[in-house]
Amino acid sequence: MIKVAPSILSADYINLQKSIEAVDQAGAEVLHIDVMDGLFVPAISYGPAWVKAIRPITQMELDCHLMIENPERYVDTFADNGADLIGVHVEATPHIHRALQMIKNKGVKAEVVINPGTPVSLIEPVLYLIDQVLVMTVNPGFGGQKFIPETISKIKQLNQLRNQNEDYDFTIEIDGGVNNQTVVKPYEAGADVAVAGSYVFGAENPAERVQAIKKATDF
Repeated sequence: MIKVAPSILSADYINLQKSIEAVDQAGAEVLHIDVMDGLFVPAISYGPAWVKAIRPITQMELDCHLMIENPERYVDTFADNGADLIGVHVEATPHIHRALQMIKNKGVKAEVVINPGTPVSLIEPVLYLIDQVLVMTVNPGFGGQKFIPETISKIKQLNQLRNQNEDYDFTIEIDGGVNNQTVVKPYEAGADVAVAGSYVFGAENPAERVQAIKKATDF
């Protein structure tokens, strides 16, 4: 059964605590926080102060996905404000190894993120260092997009690499266009965590949607 990471990008900003508590009680293990700077992606969203405010509300793992240029600038701040995992895009920095080292040095889980157009080979040199790979299954920056099925091959490739190398100890997360139908093939390919935004928080009952994803991968 896959772990579910609701993305608050699609949550009700005015009633954010209520939204978080609903998915927490529904059994979601991770809360996904999309951080966008208006440069790496067109939109702007949550900063470290939001993480600090959210931290006392839930015991869920706070997964901070930094969709920002030169994310090294903000690693310490997000870690200090309560992030449990920090994800950085290989496309957003010329110093991906250093960025991941900085995360690890703060005692936080390190995640490397790849866009749909980025090959797995680009992150192979840092796979030994990381705790999680996030495979973007849509182009980053906006919620409500359709799942890109061609990204499943990357999940299979990453799963094969970790099975073949005893030095690799990372989980695989998917993000984009996830629902109770699109989650099945990525799970079969080796995905461990599914980020779901509009499918969960766009519903009248977000808790039911969390359970629907879990039930779809209960085999």
